[in-house]
Formats: sequence, C-alpha cells, structure tokens
Amino acid sequence: MTAMLRAAATDLAERYPLRPFPIEHQLVGHPLLQLPRLIELTKQLEKDRIEYNSGKLNPNQKAEDTPLVDLPPEEVVAKIETAGAWMVLKRVESVPEYRALLEEALGSLARALGHANLDAANFRDIEGYIFVSSANSVTPFHCDNEDNFFVQVHGPKFFHLFDNEDRSLVSEEDLESAPSKHRNLTYDPKFESRATVYDLKPGQGVFVPYQVPHWVRTGDSYSISMAITWRSAAVVRHNKLIFMNAWLREKGFPQAAPGAKPALDGLKVAAYTAARSALEPLRKSERMRRLLRSVVFGKKANYFYEAQKAAEQKKAA
Repeated sequence: MTAMLRAAATDLAERYPLRPFPIEHQLVGHPLLQLPRLIELTKQLEKDRIEYNSGKLNPNQKAEDTPLVDLPPEEVVAKIETAGAWMVLKRVESVPEYRALLEEALGSLARALGHANLDAANFRDIEGYIFVSSANSVTPFHCDNEDNFFVQVHGPKFFHLFDNEDRSLVSEEDLESAPSKHRNLTYDPKFESRATVYDLKPGQGVFVPYQVPHWVRTGDSYSISMAITWRSAAVVRHNKLIFMNAWLREKGFPQAAPGAKPALDGLKVAAYTAARSALEPLRKSERMRRLLRSVVFGKKANYFYEAQKAAEQKKAA
C-alpha cells in the first residue's frame, strides 16, 4: 500500500515552507495505522514514548490540571471508542516499518518539490507521532518545534491554525522551548477570530509549519492521525537557540529575541551543541532519559508514569 502525499503545485510553490496548506494522502486503511497494529505498537515502544490523558480538555488547559486515564496504554487504544482519552505514540520511526512509511510519504513530496531525495529537500531528523483519540477530545493550544505534514486516517478532526508571526498571540518568551516547560500555551477565546480551521476527513491533511500556534479537536468518532515531521538545518539551529534562551531566562537572565544579537546567538548555539554532544550517548536508554529529566529539568514524568502511579495508589487504597 502506498504512502503517497499530494499537495497543489501552487501551494508548494507559494506557501511552502512558511504557510499552512491542505494536503491529501493514501494512508487510509494502511495496516500500520489500524487499531490492532497500534495496540502492538504500544508494546514495542519504550514507555516514555507514550503519553496519554483524558481528552476532555479545553484549548486553554493548564498542564497541572490535566485529568489522567487509569488504563495501561494498550487498553487505551483497544477501548478508544469509549475511553474518553487522548494518546500520542512518539518517535514511531524507532520501529523500522514505521520509519519506512515516513520516508516513503516524505519522499513523495520531496519529488513534488523538485528534489531527488529526502536530504536534497532538507527533510532531516525525521520523526513520526501517531495520535489516537476518543470522540470529542481536545489537544490544547500549543506550538511544535518542527515542520509537519499532518494526515487524518480515521474519523474527523478540526485543526485550528494561527499566524506564527503574530506575537500578540504567542510571545517571544512563550516560543522558547525546553523540556522543563510544558508545551501548552495560554489561549484566549478572542484568538479564534484569527484562526483558520481545517475540517479534516480521512484522506485529508494539512501542512503545519514550524511553530505555528494551533489547537485541535476531534469530532463524533474516534480519531487516528499521524504527524510526519522533520527539521531542516535552520530549524535545528533555531531550536538550540530558543532552548538556551529558555534555560538562561529561567536562571534570571533576560534574553533578546533570536536574530537581535547574532554573535551572542552563535555562542549560545555552540554551547548547546557541546553540552548535548556529551549527553547524547546517555539518552539512548529510557532509564537514563528519565534520570536526566529528573536531575536537569525537574521531576516532570511522562503521563504514562503519572497514570501508572495513580493506578498503583488506587490499588493500595
């Protein structure tokens, strides 16, 4: 079964890579994206690659008030029609079949953009995220630090997208990103007049550019979606910079916006690169990733572990 993505030539020429546009795909019914296979995927992935909670949220959801779901991951998927849950399976490219699927999909658009292969199209750091959500679930307002061809595979989904250059929606400080900061952003219902809403049906999707603010809701059926993401060299550099800005700001040092002080930006990027190079070998282990989060970023466990802990406390009571 093909994983081809399609977009209008005019959108690729005029809107890519800075503005959203609709896409189409041929992934509906793909065996890797059906519930039985996704149940197996929850067993294959390392547990810190699985995040889930109740889907009964609002766009302005506070992370600390997010209700959890007292089920193991495989049961969340198996019971998604009734679980009232939202789940994301992260970094699915770690499973070879899914890696091949992502590369095939991106390869089709690389060719449409006039490039011979993924590297020529600057499609690097390829990652995949599969979302399995119950009906009427909400993903709160946030931004993502990668480009994304988002595809809808089962059920309806409504994608509310905003202008990533409008700082009255999201400030420069809020765009800074680090593992110690939750992705949810402050949302005001007044923002909605500036939203472009994509009403996605199976077989449809949307290109979501880097750091475009958005929130998402499902319709009256359970939903399966996939984010096919990558980072260009420029995005990787920018992510290093905003990470350092966030870290320094947390230490009490005000930070200029990226680009305002190019020489200082370069020093921050170099410092991040050196530190990450030392830590990267350790991050290959799930156990070490959890330890590093605790030591460096505070005890902000993945939702899987929080749900696990809540279930254990419930049994003990």
